[in-house]
Amino acid sequence: MITVMRIGHRPFRDKRITTHVALVSRAFGACRILVDERDETLETTVNRVTENFGGNFSIKTGINWKKEFRDFNGIRVNLSMYGINVGNRMEEIRESAREKDMIILVGAEKVPIDAYNIADYNIAIGNQPHSEVSALAIFLDRFYNGGELEKTYEGKMNVVPMERGKMVKFIPDEQQCMKILYEEKANERIIDHVTAVYKLAMAIGKYAHADMKLIQAGSLLHDIGRTRTNGIGHAVAGADILREKNIDESVVKIVEKHTGAGILPEEAKQLGLPERDYIPETLEEKIVAQADNLVSGKVIVSLSDTVNSYRLKGLDEPAERIKKLHAELSRICGKDLDDIGREVERIITDYSFSSLFWDMRNLQALYPFTCLWVDFTSASRTCENICVSIEQAMPKFLDMDSMGQLYSVSSKFSWDFFTSG
Repeated sequence: MITVMRIGHRPFRDKRITTHVALVSRAFGACRILVDERDETLETTVNRVTENFGGNFSIKTGINWKKEFRDFNGIRVNLSMYGINVGNRMEEIRESAREKDMIILVGAEKVPIDAYNIADYNIAIGNQPHSEVSALAIFLDRFYNGGELEKTYEGKMNVVPMERGKMVKFIPDEQQCMKILYEEKANERIIDHVTAVYKLAMAIGKYAHADMKLIQAGSLLHDIGRTRTNGIGHAVAGADILREKNIDESVVKIVEKHTGAGILPEEAKQLGLPERDYIPETLEEKIVAQADNLVSGKVIVSLSDTVNSYRLKGLDEPAERIKKLHAELSRICGKDLDDIGREVERIITDYSFSSLFWDMRNLQALYPFTCLWVDFTSASRTCENICVSIEQAMPKFLDMDSMGQLYSVSSKFSWDFFTSG
């Protein structure tokens, strides 16, 4: 692991140059940067870049540089114009770093003599004055022999290499996915379905240690093509929509390959689709496809229900692929997907009943003469059924605004409690 330490930072004067030191550290292979002076704005800026463009880079400001440098358990390098030329020591440093971590000190205008005395290597990038940003970039590039530039990151935004022009593709978050759905005029049926698939897919993804950003975007957008067609081509149509919006190809592929357990090229040709392989390949593609297989409308169903439905339509081979995909993902998760589906249903039910119960208590506090006769112990009762019972039990003086709030609370609740932690 490589740590970069920036000393001599002056928050009101050096914010731009230190930001560039941090960006070079991240882009050229370091794992974190330490900065001597406390600077929350700098931390926010660098963390935002990491959040958008990916990776596990971290920043910490306000550290005691001398203690950190002296106590570092590994190789200590000080970049200085007055050190030994990088070419004369790089092989030795590279060999030592095979078994040890390394910290690289990047100073500002004046570097204390203690830095030179503590360092294992005082390294110069040439013997002419130039920027500490360029010195760090050259050192890291020489250390990795250019390999750091081949590293890829899975972030919200991914720059697409082009000879001319500019293109950035991004992975939308939950709010952006919903915005895209509404822009494409997705109806309530589509929204209800993708929301149910999203909840199940996120639960499966957590067990499988999958990329949750991809699963979130892929599951919420998997049926966006149904805004244009309800036929077998809706997955291809959805992929086309997302490509037009510069959505990252990893999300596009999830959408394009979500039908059943995938479609073979010869099947695609018979179905009138572009002749190519639509079988899900990545873990995230497989999870979203199978979560969709296990949701009918907005209800989670069992594998046997799905397989029987396919077989009744004469789709025996696709049914077998769904069974194999189910077994594969259950093995990866260490738990049968049907059991995960039941967990999701139980959590949704328990949380909604609890939320609804407390909301009713609040309403009774406002309307003390209201008597509500609702059986909360019946697992077969849905929130909608409970709301109907409540509406029938409510006295006529209860205004419809309050009822509207009750319906809203019963139908919308956070999923964060399940997917976090």
